[in-house]
Amino acid sequence: MNTPDGSAYFLYHSIGMYPGKAEAMAAGLSDFAASWGAFDDGQWMRALTKRQRFIDLWSDLIGAPKGTLTSAENVTTALYSLIGALPGHHLAGRRVLVTADCFPSLHFLLAGLAPRFGFTLDTVPLRDGQAWVHDDDVIAQWGEDVGLALLTQVTSTASHRCDLDRLVAHGREMGSLVGVDITQGVGLIPFNVNAPAIDFTVSTSLKWLCGTPGAGIIHVAEPLLSECRPELRGWFSQDNIFSWDLDAFAYAPDARRFDHGTPSALACIGSVPALEWHAAQDKAALLAHNRKLGAAIIAQADAMGLTLASPRDETRRGGSIMLRLPADIDTATVVNGLRERDVHTDCRGRILRLSPGTITTEAGIERLFQELRELL
Repeated sequence: MNTPDGSAYFLYHSIGMYPGKAEAMAAGLSDFAASWGAFDDGQWMRALTKRQRFIDLWSDLIGAPKGTLTSAENVTTALYSLIGALPGHHLAGRRVLVTADCFPSLHFLLAGLAPRFGFTLDTVPLRDGQAWVHDDDVIAQWGEDVGLALLTQVTSTASHRCDLDRLVAHGREMGSLVGVDITQGVGLIPFNVNAPAIDFTVSTSLKWLCGTPGAGIIHVAEPLLSECRPELRGWFSQDNIFSWDLDAFAYAPDARRFDHGTPSALACIGSVPALEWHAAQDKAALLAHNRKLGAAIIAQADAMGLTLASPRDETRRGGSIMLRLPADIDTATVVNGLRERDVHTDCRGRILRLSPGTITTEAGIERLFQELRELL
């Protein structure tokens, strides 16, 4: 048994790690506990200041102008808030376009909302035998009757990276609203809300950003932001959150209108150490390290005769490498066997997901494939 050191940790598509993560998070949460448990009246001011730090770090990360981004519990609640905020003409009688390899939770949500909001959910399918939806197929299915298109920057089952420039340009020609789920790419794959300019963004702080669950975000660009009237609203949706006049509710002039009840500040506070660590890193070096290890994984997989289920071209790939395991192999046995050897991966169906990050090493890849050869 090897001493657990993270060198064979391949779960950055799920929960990312960085040196000193546990200690940094413990310090941040301990500081919150001391503040929240103090015998004074400053708890909320301190907690909301920390939450604002989370929002500011996220805004800097993706180039969101001040006042266009706020926190959300997760991508599903973020998208729900957006759908319930849009003027009716964007959705009623029109199509909402998604791909078959989008994050399933968002598809579940949209399928349930379609009858009430009067749109048709249109899902671009996978080609037979293909692991990801092709951009050509998205464009072929994207007409002027598409009111909103939700794009997935990097897919969770193939690590396919779509061509945002091309897809967004087509969306503008069609007159559609364009949103992007950046969950599987942000923190590693470059992204800026203005390059190309999109209408809204949803994400979490997990994965390559190494944050906590419950610390999602929603960004909505102008002029769409000013048109939005979220039906999921509450006291924090107001400019003055302490306005108790029941007949004088008015939305905040910025992204705070997408707040609603008391915010989940603790999740944001728990993610600030990770976001601060990430902000201090050389982003090109993070990506270069991932690309070097990704190439080593593909070379080893080719040598073993394993089928690659991700794009071979790294410009069309996120940070993960997906491998299709043979049909006669029990995937749970493989994942459990690797875990017993301190090699951490997971499977979706027959797809083994491998995501090397900052603490993963070339020696860890050697261990991974040494153990895979024995298990397979």
